[in-house]
Amino acid sequence: MTPTPAVTNARRDLQTRLFPEGIPALWCPLLTHYDSDGSVHEQRILAHLGRVASFVTGFLIPGSTGDGWEHSEAERLRVLGLVLDQATRLKLQILVAVLKPTTAAMRASLIGTLEWLKHRSGETDALRCLVRRRIGGFTICPPSGSEKTQAELKTELEDLMDSGFPLALYQLPQVTGNSVEPAIINQLAARHPNFLLFKDSSGDDGVAQHRPQPSGVFLLRGAEGDYARWLRLAGGSYDGFLLSSANCFPRELKHLLRDLQRHRLADARMLSQRLTAAVTAVFDVVQHHLVPGNAFAAANKAMDHFMAFGPNGVQVDPPRLHGGRILPPPILRQTADILRRHDLLPPKGYLD
Repeated sequence: MTPTPAVTNARRDLQTRLFPEGIPALWCPLLTHYDSDGSVHEQRILAHLGRVASFVTGFLIPGSTGDGWEHSEAERLRVLGLVLDQATRLKLQILVAVLKPTTAAMRASLIGTLEWLKHRSGETDALRCLVRRRIGGFTICPPSGSEKTQAELKTELEDLMDSGFPLALYQLPQVTGNSVEPAIINQLAARHPNFLLFKDSSGDDGVAQHRPQPSGVFLLRGAEGDYARWLRLAGGSYDGFLLSSANCFPRELKHLLRDLQRHRLADARMLSQRLTAAVTAVFDVVQHHLVPGNAFAAANKAMDHFMAFGPNGVQVDPPRLHGGRILPPPILRQTADILRRHDLLPPKGYLD
């Protein structure tokens, strides 16, 4: 289904207004760090943000990796406000995550978050408020439920898109229990000019590989691994990445993109192989030791621990996970070995 010229032009105009410097090709769903009492650790988050923002300009706050599904609204807004306060200084572009299981909960959170943003910025016009705070839109997932039909998913997503909010749609079947078929995504894109971005973490890549693709929608790959072959720069199907591993390897991923831009495909593939091997191994360790749990957050907290403290990280208290659990020490020991084996363990941490 092809959008009309009016929809195409309206989407392009909205993307230009919200992303005046262009939509970033590399995005990070920032980790949320916690104090010993379980509260949001602001200084730790800011230190981490400062390191990642040296290489990455796009941030999803708070995404799955940042415990967005587990956060209370108070936690969610605290983390969002903390990052927004740095967005202008660091020249960041923000996607505001609204990760809720039902359409009603998403709608309520969208409305409440926008009112909070308008009040916080002193701006009554919604679009001007978003532009001023460097917000490119709100990220939603399909409503949760493996029993939902494609027709039901389409109806509920259309209801949200009819609201007029600039939206990014996040395909995350690991959490929602369902996937929206490519034909439905194309229909949504053809009708709704406020459907701006699509992120797929399924690993299936069905939407990006389907022809035609959703016209004018910026496609982000969220699944980890084999990074060098997925972008259009290398003949792939995606415009960019939104990767949990950008929390830990922002420099390397930026270099990989640069290698692709400069047609240094052999260098990009070699770096991709190292990153893929390390990330896969750490995720395997986390899934073996930590059940149940947020594997996205735990694996990246394990790796970020060594980015923060260097080789001495094994002697530092393990990071805290949402809900009060501590990352098990065996995960940290094995993560250090994996990073060292793939020459990804820094000699000094950014908190040293």
